[in-house]
Amino acid sequence: MKRVILTSLFCAMTAVGALAQTSTTAPTPSPNAPADKNAPLPGANSFTEAQAKSRLEANGYTAVSALQKDDNGVWRGKATLSGQQVSVAVDYRGNIVRN
Repeated sequence: MKRVILTSLFCAMTAVGALAQTSTTAPTPSPNAPADKNAPLPGANSFTEAQAKSRLEANGYTAVSALQKDDNGVWRGKATLSGQQVSVAVDYRGNIVRN
């Protein structure tokens, strides 16, 4: 009986350790450098316009406007960063690129 309890405890502890190592959140890229050097990446973008705008704002952009998804699934628009108006793009991975 003691062996069964110890084996069960070991299995439970191992499973918890594996879960603690799993990340489900994508890293937020810096407004100054895209997460992928080839960004913006074409692909099926599941971000809504509001989510793309929120991602930009979370990375320091203000006055986000004119967001439109292009034929490659990339959200493109205008925003202000450090007082300067820039063109921005958000791809399906959440990479932010200034143009």
